Amino acid sequence: MSVKVGQIVSGKITGIQPYGAFVVLDDGMSGLIHISEISDGYVKDVGRFVTLDEMVTVKVIDVDEKMNQARLSLKAVHPTGFRKARNRRRDWRLPEMKLGFSSIENMMDEWIDQALKERKQHD
Repeated sequence: MSVKVGQIVSGKITGIQPYGAFVVLDDGMSGLIHISEISDGYVKDVGRFVTLDEMVTVKVIDVDEKMNQARLSLKAVHPTGFRKARNRRRDWRLPEMKLGFSSIENMMDEWIDQALKERKQHD
């Protein structure tokens, strides 16, 4: 077994579940990034932070030698919030507020066009 607690390693995301992401490390060991180790901030959807087959850099926080598995952390490697740029893809912003009242219907077409343009820029 080559990975040690505290080591920074890379691996490939092989599965995503509501509670975390499964990773196969470069040396073949499997591991789990628990949802609490994805980011310093609130994580509602693990899939907003990682994708299948993505290569990630993680910190080993525990090793179970009998099971040949590791507990891993993304937030330990990226302490200010992992993948803020990834969230940008799905970060739909509300339109700028203007004072006064108008029907939502009056702005709907403009908002849809704006959202489609932003989505194309981020894809």
